Amino acid sequence: MSTSVVITTFFFLLAMVASTFCLQQPNPIQVALDRVLQATNWVQSSIKLHELGSDDTSNDGDVALRDCAQLYDESAARLMELLSNNESYSGDDARTWLSGLLANQRTCLDGLDEKGFNKTDVHRVVAENLTMVLGEALAFYGKGMHEGKRVPPREQEPKPKQNEGLLVSWSPGTSRADFVVAKDGSGTHRTINEAVAALVRMGHRRPPRVIIYVKPGVYQEKVELHRNIVNVMLVGAGIDKTIITGSHSYRGGLTTRNSATFGVSGDGFWARDITFENTAGPEMHQAVALRVSSDITVFYRCSIKGYQDTLYVHANRQFYRDCQIYGTIDFIFGNAIAVLQNCDIFVRRPMNSQSNMITAQGRDKELETTGIVIHGCRVRPAPEFARVKGSFRSYLGRPWKRFSRTVFMKTDLDGLIDPKGWTEWRGSYGLSTLFYGEYMNTGTGASTEQRVKWPGFHVLNSPQEASPFTVNKFIQGQFWLPATGVPFWPGI
Repeated sequence: MSTSVVITTFFFLLAMVASTFCLQQPNPIQVALDRVLQATNWVQSSIKLHELGSDDTSNDGDVALRDCAQLYDESAARLMELLSNNESYSGDDARTWLSGLLANQRTCLDGLDEKGFNKTDVHRVVAENLTMVLGEALAFYGKGMHEGKRVPPREQEPKPKQNEGLLVSWSPGTSRADFVVAKDGSGTHRTINEAVAALVRMGHRRPPRVIIYVKPGVYQEKVELHRNIVNVMLVGAGIDKTIITGSHSYRGGLTTRNSATFGVSGDGFWARDITFENTAGPEMHQAVALRVSSDITVFYRCSIKGYQDTLYVHANRQFYRDCQIYGTIDFIFGNAIAVLQNCDIFVRRPMNSQSNMITAQGRDKELETTGIVIHGCRVRPAPEFARVKGSFRSYLGRPWKRFSRTVFMKTDLDGLIDPKGWTEWRGSYGLSTLFYGEYMNTGTGASTEQRVKWPGFHVLNSPQEASPFTVNKFIQGQFWLPATGVPFWPGI
């Protein structure tokens, strides 16, 4: 690092420390916003230095820095919404969003680490400061000091009655779409990205909920719906009929986050009858098929196919119903508040030296409201794995972060699941602070007699113990799922 950068870094950090001491009983949300904006300035400066070749980061560092810039942009928008004083959000909303901001921060840092960014650089100090103030903001809401107005999770669309059941009832034969994607030219656009670009150009003239119908075909695209592209409904012709596919990966030079074939950050996203796929293969390591950061989002009758890190439930409230998820290592992972109901989870064949881990949940602070709930699903070997499943170990999950939280309830577990159920991430890391639960599972892999004896593992013995992980209590689904028409079990 050049001398000028070191000097700039010193005064930047000095200003951050001084500003902290000057604040008297500050609003923690305002402090968090200030820190996010400072971090944004550092990222933008780092990108410029990197472009000029003035620093010592690798070429891959630019990918991670640009991830950080987008994540901090999303975080700043959330915090400004919390500061708007319009009381259109509930305490549950605030805790969800602040948990999501912590996920954004860790995703930025993880990406920089993946790309070998200088660990002695300023981002370490920026990270510690921002992580601390975001944790304080979450504690502010977590302790009930500010609940906000008690309202349902916000939907930026017409009253529910106007769109009641829209995701289920919409039909390509009788219903209208705002955009139609068709490879043969019979629609309004030939690619999904062209349709998204047209939507962005509409600006405020767009309808409250935009419907994009994607006709049958294989669409080899990398699609990204940014935070300001809200309330989109994406409908395909059916699983394995409409396929969005890619082969980007960590080993191919991208961050885990940026490897996604399809990524969505805009709130209120709904999808139905589509296959999202990453074909990079197990030898390419992290290769995401679908990354979701959208709040109050629903995937219905979709298939998500990959190997390592297939489904990245990155942040905020998410619901998956009647879906298929395929993968090998950590293939349902992230730090969202996610519930999967009536889904088929297919474990694929890993590389010869590997084991399978279905989940890797990323909760890093005890107050975060996040977790992964697998409810009423089926865990099975994929067809090509069925004959050799006994030659590999397969587990329900492992703790990606210290307070990792995952619950399997009323799910049918095939005998491919190892009797111990769960496995370590790294030695004893997280074993006393995680929360892993199992409730009334069935199948030859469901016995808990030989399960791990970790302090954080729990066999849930009553409905009262399992009820916090239901749709109504965990993601407040009773307020926003009925508008979609998607079936769901509100309780156990």
